[in-house]
Order: sequence, then structure tokens, then C-alpha cells
Amino acid sequence: MVAPELIKAAQAGDRDALITLLREIETHVYRTAYYLLGNEQDAMDAAQEALIRIYTKINSYEEKALFKTWVQRIVTNLCIDKFRRSKPTVSIEQHDMTFVSDNSVEDEVISTYIAQDIREAIDKLPEHHRTVVVLRYLQDFSYNEIAESLDLPLNTVKSYLFRARQQLQTLLQDYQKGSVRG
Repeated sequence: MVAPELIKAAQAGDRDALITLLREIETHVYRTAYYLLGNEQDAMDAAQEALIRIYTKINSYEEKALFKTWVQRIVTNLCIDKFRRSKPTVSIEQHDMTFVSDNSVEDEVISTYIAQDIREAIDKLPEHHRTVVVLRYLQDFSYNEIAESLDLPLNTVKSYLFRARQQLQTLLQDYQKGSVRG
């Protein structure tokens, strides 16, 4: 969580505070962009663009919303714009999705396949469903934070999440039935 004093100092023109602020949020910004866009290069581009936008628009931030919600709205909107422009291909980075465990190699391989299936299923969701899933389950946003971040009514967020969970369940069942891995 970013300290309110740091935000105020950055808004007051303290360049060091602004740089510190950007460093504190850059991992969160990249992670969101990666999950929304699905590949490393696009995520790095979007994250950089988002950080520049935050840098130039820090004075427009008002304390009506949480800072993380304001940042999230910027990142999400940039990613949605980028996605609409480029319609990216699905790119799965397996090394980012492996589960760490003390289990056997076989269990780790199975976990990797499961993580890959989940990632592919999330990528197949419609844009608005994928966005709320990423924010809720990968970024740990509350329903209210998602609604505020995406400028949607709370009930719409709940509906999107409900439908997305149904779609994910169906997709993952299809993977389980249809793809025997060997």
C-alpha cells in the first residue's frame, strides 16, 4: 500500500517522491498488464505507458478513490485499448505459471499443465469477463474496487464474475475431457 504522504509529496512536485511512488507500483502495474494482455512484451509496453501516464497525470488524482484503484483504471484502460487495436495472439509463459511444491516431478508437471489450462481458459474469456477475473482473483481487488476501477455498477461486476466463473468451469471441464496429456 502506498503511503498517502508519498502521493501528496509527488503531487506537490517532489520529483524523488514521484520516482519512489512509481517504483512502488511498477510491479503491480506490470502484473496487471501481463494478465490482461497475455504476453510479456505487450505487458512491458503497456506498463511503461501506464507509468508515464501516472507520472504526467499525478496531479489529476483526487482522494475520492483509492490510489490503487486510480492506478488500476489507468492500466486497465490502456490494456483494453491495446487489446482492441492489436487483437493479440495467446502467449503462455509457462515459467510464470509453475506451482512450487515439495511433490514429485510428476505432480509438478501436472501442476504446470493445470496452470497452463487455467491461463488459456482465462485468455479465451470475453474481454470484460477476463478483466474482472484478473482484478478479482489475480490482483485481489474487492468487488467495490473493481466497480470503481472499471467505472461499472457493482451488480454488473458481480454478474460478469458469475458468468466468467461459469465459462471457466466449462472451459476447464472441456480441457479435462478433451485433452489427455502424455
